[in-house]
Amino acid sequence: MSTLVREGSKSEQAYTWIRARIHSHAFGPGYRLVLGSIADELGMSVVPVREAIRRLEAEGLVTFERNVGAHVALIDETEYAHTMQTLGIVEGAATALSAPLLDADALARAEAINERMSLLLGHFDAHTFTRLNQDFHSVLYEPCPNPHVLALVHRGWARLSGIRDSSFSFVPGRAQHSVDEHTRILELIRGGAEPLEIELAARDHRWRTMDAFLDARHSAPIEEGR
Repeated sequence: MSTLVREGSKSEQAYTWIRARIHSHAFGPGYRLVLGSIADELGMSVVPVREAIRRLEAEGLVTFERNVGAHVALIDETEYAHTMQTLGIVEGAATALSAPLLDADALARAEAINERMSLLLGHFDAHTFTRLNQDFHSVLYEPCPNPHVLALVHRGWARLSGIRDSSFSFVPGRAQHSVDEHTRILELIRGGAEPLEIELAARDHRWRTMDAFLDARHSAPIEEGR
C-alpha cells in the first residue's frame, strides 16, 4: 500500500494523492485513472476515490465519460490559450489588489525567488524554474482580499498543471524575459504604481509566455508523454 499522510477524509487523501501525480506528470495527459487500482494502492474503497475524481473533474484536470472511465485531461492548444488568457486577467487583477498589502518582507521573498530563477538560467532546469515561477507569483497574488478572484487564480494554475512539464521546457528562451518582467513588476509595486499599471504588467507577462509557447508549438510538435 502506498505511504500516505493520514490527514483529512479519505476523499481528501485520494484527491491530494491523484492531484500530486497529475501535477508531477506521473499521470500524464490521457492517462487512464482506474478507480479500483487507485483504491487498492491507497488502501480504501472506490467510493472516496470516485469523489476525488469528481472533484478533479470539476477543476478540469480529469475528464470522465460513461462506459469509458476517467482520464487525465488532454489540454490542446486552444484550451491552453484560453486558460492562459483567463489566468492573465484574473492573476493581473489579484496582483493589483494585493499590491497595497505586500510589505517589505513579502517583496524581499519574491525578489529572492526571482534571483534563484536567474541563477538557473545558466544550467536550465525547466521543472525547477516552473516551480519557482509559481512560488514567485504566489507571493504576489495570495494576499488578494477578494476571495472570488483568488479562487479563479487557483483554478487557472490547477488547469495549467495538466500541461506536460511546463511552457518553459518547450521555450527555454522565454525564461530570461520572464525573470526580467518579474523584476519590472516588483519595481512597480515598490514604487506605488497605479493599480491598473500593475495589473497590466502582470497580465501581459502571462500573455507573453502564452504567445511564446504557441509560436514555438506552430514550428515544432510537442511530445506527449504518459
